[in-house]
Parts: sequence; C-alpha cells; structure tokens
Amino acid sequence: MADKRDYYEVLGIDKSASQDDIKRAYRTLAKKYHPDMNPGDAEAEARFKEVNEAYAILSDETKKQRYDQFGFAGVDPNAGAGAGGFGGFGGFDGGIDFGDIFSSFFGGGTTSSDRRNAPTAGEDLQYRMTLTFEEAAFGCKKTVTYNRVEKCPECGSTGAAKGSTPETCPTCHGSGRISVQQRTMFGMMQSTRACDDCRGTGKIIKNPCQNCKGKGFVKVSKKLDVTVPAGIDDGEHIGAQGQGNAGRNGGPNGDLIIVITVKPHSIFERDGYNIYCEVPITFAEAALGAEIDVPTLEGEEKFRIPEGTQTGTSFTMKGKGIKYINSQRKGDLIFNVVLETPKNLSDKQRQLLREFADSCVTSNHQRVSSFLKRIFKDKK
Repeated sequence: MADKRDYYEVLGIDKSASQDDIKRAYRTLAKKYHPDMNPGDAEAEARFKEVNEAYAILSDETKKQRYDQFGFAGVDPNAGAGAGGFGGFGGFDGGIDFGDIFSSFFGGGTTSSDRRNAPTAGEDLQYRMTLTFEEAAFGCKKTVTYNRVEKCPECGSTGAAKGSTPETCPTCHGSGRISVQQRTMFGMMQSTRACDDCRGTGKIIKNPCQNCKGKGFVKVSKKLDVTVPAGIDDGEHIGAQGQGNAGRNGGPNGDLIIVITVKPHSIFERDGYNIYCEVPITFAEAALGAEIDVPTLEGEEKFRIPEGTQTGTSFTMKGKGIKYINSQRKGDLIFNVVLETPKNLSDKQRQLLREFADSCVTSNHQRVSSFLKRIFKDKK
C-alpha cells in the first residue's frame, strides 16, 4: 500500500469535494490520460488506471466512507479492515482463535468451522468495457469474454473423482476442528483450531477429481451478451447478477460488475446529459445573421443565429443532448459560435473590407483611445 497515492491527491480534490466535483475532476483527468489520446505512453496509461481506481472508490458513497475512515485498508479486501472489521487474530500467539476461546468459556456461539462450512456467496468480478461516445449515447449490445470460477462439472464440486465421495476426516471426526492446549499468560488454556488434515472441512478426499485437482471448482472462460443502456456515462457500472464466481456450500454466485470507460469525442464534450461543442461562423454570418449548420449526434441541423452575433455567444438546442437512462427525456446541445478570420483574400474582397472599415463610425484606434482616456480620468 505504501506505493499508492491518496485517492483525493490522484484526482486533485480535497475531502470536502461533492460527487459533482469528483466526477468533473475524473472526466478532466481521464480525458487527459486516456490511452487513445496518448498512444504508446506507458506513464499516461499508468496514470489513467490510477485515476480510474480513485474514481471507482470515491464515486461510491459506501466505499468512500470506508476509505475516509480506514484509508486503503477499508477498501482493499486483502487488508485487515477490508471487510469492514478489524481483521482476525490468526497470527497471534500461535494462531489462537479467540472466538472459540470465548465459546468454550460461555458455551454456544458459532465456530470457525461452522463459518467455513456455511453457505458463502461467490466473489464479485469486475470487467472494464470501453465504448465510443456514440455507443454510450445511443446504447448498444456487446459480448464480453472473461474468466470466472465455476463448480467442477466432473465431480459436482465435491472434489472427489467420479464413483467416489469425500470421507469423514478420522482426525476431527467430521467437525473440522481439533482441541489443543496452549500455555498463555493465564496458564494452560484449551482452545480449538482448524484440523490440519482436512483444513477445517471435516472431509478427506482420497481420490481427487483430475479435472479440478480435488478443489471442486475450475476457472473457465465465459462469454456474456450485455445490453448497454442509452445514456450511460464514463465511470458508471452495469451489474450482471449471478455472473461472478460460484458460491460455496450452496451459496449464490457473485455478480459481474462492468465498469464503463467512454472514449473522448473529436467534437463533443459531455457534462451529465448535456453536450457541448464549438461551431465556426464567418464574419458576414455573425454581422448579418444567418442560418448555419450545427453538428448534432444525429447529423447536421439548421439553426438561425441573429444579426450582430458576437464570437463566443452560446446557443441551446433543446433535446439534442444525451438520452436519460430508462427515460425518453434528453439533455440539450449547447454550442458556442467562434468567428473565423478569413485568409487568402482576393483583391476584390480586400477592397470591399477596406470600404466597410472606412464606413464604420468608430475605428479600433478611436475606441482604444476613448477607453484609455476613461481609465486615466478615473485615476485622477
């Protein structure tokens, strides 16, 4: 964990940042370091992965709360507090199981063996899917290929070869636990721990299944058809229930979590369900007003700008943005007009522009002089 940077530092935000702030910071950095924008740049690829990891944690309120409380240990399943607790005491004083000690004092309770043999849900898996801007906007169908753990079809997850079954462990007599005495600061104490011979399962497999090597589970490659809803955004998730790793002891399968990455667009930028772009116009169109062509996600559309339009002016086309997920509502297209200065003028065009300039009431020189006079007058 020492080589990881703080997630807030990665996104360049502080802990008081709102979810909107987190999303904005993520979009900016994801676009900056996206592999498509930095082909062959290993450092940019590493930063892109780092940014995605930070966003995956901070955009999830539950994970963000655990991270704020416990740091990396709160969101890493391999760390002590990864499951929301304080970690076990398995490495303390020769592996004493305190749960079993308390159980022997007070009676009842659930032992580690009970927990080991209880139904356990399979692990969730994560798959990163990259979409084009249009695929995310309009939705699409994708086939994903990934590896998951399934019950061995040869032995039905028993781990024993066909024609044989697991036998009751003769050491623990099927309990999965053995009693041991240990010298502690309180004197000799009796406790229980997992049986070494059966590893706490209570069963011995003398003739293991060759397909799974006695594990009862195998890793397989799986294909899954996924429907991507129209309007999905960068960093959002699609859940495929029951498509993760197989559960144990009759527990349910985990889920497949598909994390979406959207490639940047050459024209449009997205913010929520609105999209933004710039549209070039000529001086004549700006001065006289005109019907101009505006790019939209569904092709070019006509839009009339008024006479005297200034460069940088924003216009809105209602309902021409991104479709809201599971809704018929759409966001807007907001575009800024940008005045293009003509190049390679003909002699006739130059002459006409000079005549136009001469006809203007005030020149640039006169306007600047008037402006400077006001400044110096205000300072007196």
